[in-house]
Amino acid sequence: MTFIKALRTILPAEAILINEPMAKHTTFKIGGPAEILTKPENARQIRQIRKLCRENSWPMTLLGEGSNVLVADQGVRGVVVLTTGLNKISVDTPPDKKFGYITAGAGVKLSKLAEAACKAGLQGLEFIHAIPGSVGGAVYMNAGAYEQFISGVCVSVTLLTDDHITDVPVSEMGFDYRTSRLQKDDGIALEAVFRLLYGNTEEIRAKMNELNQLRKSKHPQEPSAGSTFKNPKGHAAWELVKNAGMTGYTVGGAMISEKHSNFAINKNNATADDICRLLDTVRNKVHEMYGVWLEPEIKTVGHSYPWV
Repeated sequence: MTFIKALRTILPAEAILINEPMAKHTTFKIGGPAEILTKPENARQIRQIRKLCRENSWPMTLLGEGSNVLVADQGVRGVVVLTTGLNKISVDTPPDKKFGYITAGAGVKLSKLAEAACKAGLQGLEFIHAIPGSVGGAVYMNAGAYEQFISGVCVSVTLLTDDHITDVPVSEMGFDYRTSRLQKDDGIALEAVFRLLYGNTEEIRAKMNELNQLRKSKHPQEPSAGSTFKNPKGHAAWELVKNAGMTGYTVGGAMISEKHSNFAINKNNATADDICRLLDTVRNKVHEMYGVWLEPEIKTVGHSYPWV
């Protein structure tokens, strides 16, 4: 049985795309074709796809909403698995308890998760409302904004490890600044549970609107992957880039945003190579002036940065 035929025993034909342009699936709007792109709808299918890939030595790449990712111009070998089908949300709000709980699949958009919390009168997820991305990606990166992080409200994550599905407490997720254990092992986040305080729905909505307006006023609206560099200890990445004179710097169709210096944007049909050369130049300039090597927050798919 060929690999494609075997894949069709797991997924319907319409959930398997051949040579699918990855620019259609990333917030950067950049990326060559995926050899095979799949759209599973549940944990069982993801488990079967991974087992099939391992048995046939095919590379497998997970992708949620496509933020924080730069896909190579030449595309991605093997199988790309979109987690957007894992989009279920359940809310538990016991009236006699201090906390309410939300369980969300890895493919749930962060904006949708924040909306569900607001509707249930649960506070603590307002900061994620305007972050482009999914629950799985947020867990993988320990996503955060305004000095709040997903690890602060997450209590457990359901992981697929090897061929087992287990619930892992937050204390065992290895969360730190922009990282988790998922960046070091081959576990796959399937869903996460969040514990939230009860609050006033109108106040929660007002806070989300306030943070959304703040983000819109400060962040570029052109295609990007989100924040480009991690903040080095004792420094703000945007400030280092700005003071190094790199704001507005352009390579091909890629530019360091004039609105926010820690955003590389797809200004004019940029390629992944444009982005890589832009970031390499910025890193070298900042190091030359301040002796600090900026570490990219963006994850690459299909290739590595020149400095990796």
